[in-house]
Amino acid sequence: MRYGKDHKQATRQRIIETAGRRFKQDGIDASGISTLMKDAGLTNGAFYTHFTSKDDLVATTITDQLQAQNASVVTQAAPGRAGLEQIVRWYLSARHRDSPGDGCPSAALLDEIARCADPTKQAYTDGVLLVIDGIAARMTPSDPLTVRTRTLSAYAMMAGTLQLCRALTDRQLSDDLLEQGIRNTLALLDVEREHAGTTS
Repeated sequence: MRYGKDHKQATRQRIIETAGRRFKQDGIDASGISTLMKDAGLTNGAFYTHFTSKDDLVATTITDQLQAQNASVVTQAAPGRAGLEQIVRWYLSARHRDSPGDGCPSAALLDEIARCADPTKQAYTDGVLLVIDGIAARMTPSDPLTVRTRTLSAYAMMAGTLQLCRALTDRQLSDDLLEQGIRNTLALLDVEREHAGTTS
């Protein structure tokens, strides 16, 4: 049976989305092609119709995950300081902590991405800068590139806090750390907004 282009694209997207969840839950190295394809309801043989290798799938998935995070969280946030707080509170929420498969690839996969080949690192770099520039635009709307590095630092603070919260067995301590992380990140972003002379 021959399928149309739309069917092939929908199948490819299903693989990418199910791979994203599996990678974030179990890790990239621990997720084999057979498991990924089973998650997507497909046979192993169908994999190479859509991707040249697992590395190709990983890079594509990282791009997709970060674009989705940008579209569903960053671009939906309000302008200015209110939007910054929305983003930070979403990121450092108990729901995000408890649902790694549906959350940020940075908090779930950063250590593995750092060991990946350059194409995956480039996909991550491009994707994370999309997210960062959206956040930076709420700090300095007229020139977000001037605070790109400082915004990356705040993002790293959030990702590291979330990783630590997920590793703690003490639920109350983890909850307290999330709240402290929110305060710390917003304080850092507020200092940068003041430094940049924004009042929005």
